[in-house]
Amino acid sequence: MQRMATMSFLFRAAAFSLRASRSNAVRAYSAGGQYQHLLVEKKGEQKNVGFIQLNRPKALNALCDALMKELGQALDLFEDDSTVGAIVLTGSEKAFAAGADIKEMEKKTFQECYTGNFLSHWNRVATSQKPVIAAVNGYAVGSADDLKLTL
Repeated sequence: MQRMATMSFLFRAAAFSLRASRSNAVRAYSAGGQYQHLLVEKKGEQKNVGFIQLNRPKALNALCDALMKELGQALDLFEDDSTVGAIVLTGSEKAFAAGADIKEMEKKTFQECYTGNFLSHWNRVATSQKPVIAAVNGYAVGSADDLKLTL
C-alpha cells in the first residue's frame, strides 16, 4: 500500500510540474551546476524525488549529445544524494522527446559515429541505481535504441 501511495504521488507530482509555469522552473538544484537542456530539481514534501525535465522546446526535446551528457550528470547527482529515493524523467506537454537529433547526426559520417563511440553514453538511464519513472506526455518518437528505457 505504501508503494502504491508513493507511485501515485510521483505521477501527480510529474503531472503538476508539467502544468506549472516555466518561469518557476529551477535550472539546477543546490548541489549541482547549470543545465542548458534540462530543468532539474528535487520535489515532494520531503524533497526526496529527483525531477528531470527535458527542455529543448524548439526541437521538441530532440535528444542531442549535450542533452544526454547533462542527463547523465543529473542522474549522477541524484544517485549521489541519499535523500532521493526515485527519479522522474519527463518532457513537456507537447513532446516527451522527438527521438535522436537528426540535425546533429547529419554532420557526422558513419565512420565517425562507429569508431568515435558517438552516443555510447545514451544507456545511462538504463544503468541508474535508483528507480527512474518516465512520465511520458505528448510526442514520444524514435527508435528503441534512442533512450533505452526499461518500462
